[in-house]
Amino acid sequence: MMNFKNEEAVSPVIGVILMVAITVILAAVIAAFVFGMTGNVQSTKNVAVTATQTGENVTIVFQGGADANSVTWLNWTVDENETQSGAEEKPKVGETNSTKIANPGKANHVVVVASFLDGSSQVVLDTHV
Repeated sequence: MMNFKNEEAVSPVIGVILMVAITVILAAVIAAFVFGMTGNVQSTKNVAVTATQTGENVTIVFQGGADANSVTWLNWTVDENETQSGAEEKPKVGETNSTKIANPGKANHVVVVASFLDGSSQVVLDTHV
């Protein structure tokens, strides 16, 4: 009778495959940082604005938020009719602005864009009232 002894197991092969995989992943992460692939992500600002419709008017209310002090002005659109708040003054928390609408009684599309001190702009409200 022949007695074969095989003391090698599969574990060294699996270990080598795992080490190669970890090396490839680390190389990809380091390359992403070196080549600047993660540097252009903008942070989202935290500002609240509400809109309500009363009769022939849509009222925009600046509610504030964590980044309220960095808002330089608000620009809103009601059914594609653009209106801008005072570019000379920063909006104040609780400040209301009313806009006369063309379609009272129907749902009106309201979009409010805030501009910030760092030069960025962000849509802070997109709704139908």
